[in-house]
Amino acid sequence: MKPTEDLQSDQAFKMLLAQLRSGRLRGSALLATPELVELIGFPLSATREAIKRAEEQSLLRILPKRGVVIMDTGPETTRACMDMRATLDKEGARRLLAAGTPDLSALRRAHETLLAEVEGDPGADLSQRAITTDLSLHDFLASGLDNPFLQQAYAANRNRIAIIQNARNFLPDRVRPAMQEHLQIITALESGDSMAVTERIDHHLKLTLRWWGIEG
Repeated sequence: MKPTEDLQSDQAFKMLLAQLRSGRLRGSALLATPELVELIGFPLSATREAIKRAEEQSLLRILPKRGVVIMDTGPETTRACMDMRATLDKEGARRLLAAGTPDLSALRRAHETLLAEVEGDPGADLSQRAITTDLSLHDFLASGLDNPFLQQAYAANRNRIAIIQNARNFLPDRVRPAMQEHLQIITALESGDSMAVTERIDHHLKLTLRWWGIEG
């Protein structure tokens, strides 16, 4: 593949990810390849390369002569993705603490600010801001993995979780406890207690799955 084609396929993949993350492409949706070409606005060859890369991350599945089907967001897939995130969170936290107590002041401030807004009069964009704040802690923990293959695994799983979240709105009633659970994780990190961090992450996973009607 020529350099210009490489660049175009990269751009097509980024656009495909944007459509998946935005919720325009919903879980289990079936689309013909020409529909995706029109949706993401790239030529057929670049779109096909983007589709292949998305399939490698299990974001969709190619159906020969039919098109693609976006990943399922049912209980089994959701449980597997959330369990994988919690596992990577715990390993990232362990490595961060092994290197010394990290500076968590910005993360704490962001979570406390959002929590205060929820307790008061949250704006119309609460759900999106809650997702952004929620991801900030998980991304921070993933930064401790210090291994390109583990970080690639985290990034791919992050994309899958984005599709799952679009099928389950981040309601105000969940934002409050989710931010409280995150703050418990942050407190455990600040104390340097690796075991407490693991317990808080497992607790957060269990309550998130329960909120979504899924047993852990």
